[in-house]
Amino acid sequence: MDVRSELSKSQLFQNLELLANQIVEGFISGIHKSPFHGFSAEFAEHKIYNPGESTKHIDWKLFAKTDKLFSKRYEDETNLRCHMILDNSASMYYPEVRKLGVGNLNKIGFGVLAIAALMQLLKRQRDAVGLSIYSDTYTFHASEKSSERHFQMLYSQLNGVVQQNSNSKTTKTYSYLHQIAEKIHRRSLIFLFSDMFQNETDSQQLFEALRHLKYNKHAVVLFHLWDQKHELDFNFENTPKRYVDVESGQHIDLYAENIKEAYQKKVLEYQDELKLRCAQYKIKYVEVDINADFSQVLNTFMIERQKFV
Repeated sequence: MDVRSELSKSQLFQNLELLANQIVEGFISGIHKSPFHGFSAEFAEHKIYNPGESTKHIDWKLFAKTDKLFSKRYEDETNLRCHMILDNSASMYYPEVRKLGVGNLNKIGFGVLAIAALMQLLKRQRDAVGLSIYSDTYTFHASEKSSERHFQMLYSQLNGVVQQNSNSKTTKTYSYLHQIAEKIHRRSLIFLFSDMFQNETDSQQLFEALRHLKYNKHAVVLFHLWDQKHELDFNFENTPKRYVDVESGQHIDLYAENIKEAYQKKVLEYQDELKLRCAQYKIKYVEVDINADFSQVLNTFMIERQKFV
């Protein structure tokens, strides 16, 4: 079954948890095509065996089936702490979408659904999850917990995000990332979902805020969300159009072809600088096209989780 096709038939976010669970099920059912072959069947009850650990809890029956070493996981075992950060600024509501669906997402819709799917994976592993949401204010923060009640509260917050229209005028990403970094005290795996657009400060301050997230030996992954067709390729009809900055309200009238080359050069320069700084700070940079599926996000999570634990 094509899970993406099936899901696209239903209205998005009527039941965010159920939708996220279906995405995860589709991902796991195809996991044999990835480096995690053999992991899916025992997903909630096992962890990768690391050389040097005691062999006492190795599941030899699973080894016979998969030719990979896994240790059995127990209820009282200390699990991963993960913190999700969602940029809910005005630019994340691009492109304008009248009716959100899995095959028809803007950046905020993609970010919400990606986080919900990651939460399903974390829930299956009994990991603790926290969430921060910011726009022109620091809207929401919840520390990492693993209870069912906590997960339901986070789903409710995410569901509320996509049911509202953003009226933010500016983005203070650099300011709120500093605040979030100060609130995450115990070593965690941090995922930031943002388009990294901001107009209030220079890039250096933004990069320093990213660096602050590494404080306390956190591991950080930046999922840089783009609408590839429009925001990178600048693929618009070459007719006179008005382009409006959704955060400042400023606009300009022009033909797309007249500025396409200069625009792409500027965007790629910023992206290259962002990639370089992430490499310097040992932050995992992942470019994500919101018109693609969620496998890139979920695969990245699986890899980074194994590195972290």
